[in-house]
Amino acid sequence: MPRENYRDRLDDLREGVVEMGETVCDRLDDAVEAAVSGDDDLARSVIEGDHEVNETYLALEDECTELLALQQPVAGDLRLVAASFKIITDLERVADLATNLADYGGPDGGVHPAVDVRRLGEAAREMVADAVAAYAARDPDACRDIAARDDDFDERCRRASEAVVRELLEADRARTEARDADGDADGGATDDEALEASLDEVSQALLAVRDLERIADHAVNIAARTLYMVENDDELIY
Repeated sequence: MPRENYRDRLDDLREGVVEMGETVCDRLDDAVEAAVSGDDDLARSVIEGDHEVNETYLALEDECTELLALQQPVAGDLRLVAASFKIITDLERVADLATNLADYGGPDGGVHPAVDVRRLGEAAREMVADAVAAYAARDPDACRDIAARDDDFDERCRRASEAVVRELLEADRARTEARDADGDADGGATDDEALEASLDEVSQALLAVRDLERIADHAVNIAARTLYMVENDDELIY
């Protein structure tokens, strides 16, 4: 293969990864909105559109494999192809998590109000977008900044999970006290149904928080692979 064509393919690979990242961020925006609003049509569009991300992933994966097998890149070129291969995997998983989020809103409304899905979702999305931008710009300082933000995001997720569980316990205690005050011995079945519904809602909220935390982790992975690509520095990988 002529050297010019080889360089063009590396440039096209970079552009393809960035475009995939932009698409995934758009899907994540829609997923967060669906989770907040309970918009079933929007959720369905996110879920049904996931195959497009998968097709992009497979096409870029094939390109990485072919470049490695046929061109045997070395040094910086090798790091670019290897990092890109890892990064598209992270982006594909972010898209999968976005489909989960979209589905959590459900037909009866959004995720439990104790979880500020919009703010957490926007923060996670910003981390992914910034990581993709760092890859595009080959910016090592941005990579380190994204990794540094992850601890704060994890803490926000921890507080959100605690708030959900605390509200569940308080609601259950309030139902028990109200039943005891009324002397309603037959209210147990109704309370059990209410508790089961609350448990389902809380479980869904906790899953949403977990998935948002994982999305932020994938953003850090992208930043880590980019830092390795740019500076041959694996400090964020391990």
